[in-house]
Amino acid sequence: MTGGREPELAGQTIAVIGGSSGIGLETARRAIAEGADAILIGRNHDRLDRAARELGTQRTAAFDATDEDALAAFFRDLPAPIDHVMVTGGGPSYSPILKMDSATVARDLSDHATLMVSVARNAVGKVRPSGTLLFMGGADGRVTPGAGIFPAATSALPPLTATLALEVAPIRVNLIAAGFVDTPLSASLLGDDLDKRRAELRATLPIGRVVGPADIAALAVHLMTNTAITGETYNIDGGQRFVS
Repeated sequence: MTGGREPELAGQTIAVIGGSSGIGLETARRAIAEGADAILIGRNHDRLDRAARELGTQRTAAFDATDEDALAAFFRDLPAPIDHVMVTGGGPSYSPILKMDSATVARDLSDHATLMVSVARNAVGKVRPSGTLLFMGGADGRVTPGAGIFPAATSALPPLTATLALEVAPIRVNLIAAGFVDTPLSASLLGDDLDKRRAELRATLPIGRVVGPADIAALAVHLMTNTAITGETYNIDGGQRFVS
């Protein structure tokens, strides 16, 4: 029981790609609190082991999810069907476009979308009907100075999400489009500017605080449990896109 009620994910299994830290780790934590069994997936064995000890789970898988053979092997070798897959990890690229070579442009435009398609392809037959494929994207595709290729890459994800939802039905597919989230990845990207960015957001966001991993995790678990939702994109940015 959780707070006098039945856990919402009791008996279910969630696989979290990018589950060793940040949003993925927090989503796994919340899912476990709701009765789920979690499989943590990431590239680094040591970070996965630390995360697994923190959460009290034994199930981890260390591989690069962008390696299609490794991803296919993970799904193929699952001993039983699972219920939900969440894909986090990776950060935006803000390099000026004209300073990027063609190969980098192609990679940054396609990597996230390619991973989504690969996960969906391999999930068929391995994720239970009405289960969820849940992906992370950016809050919007606004073009701003210094945004680089990110708005173009982000704008492709909502229609891709809807298309995948039709193609893999009755498995559900949804997208969480996040703004700034206070994670270790954000800290690594901003460095010494992190505290300045936090203060700026506290002063300007309608919610008056910075969005954290727990906020994303709460939405993620809701999308796993609400079986009427598929093909949708959910913005979660504290109202950031409404203020300058």
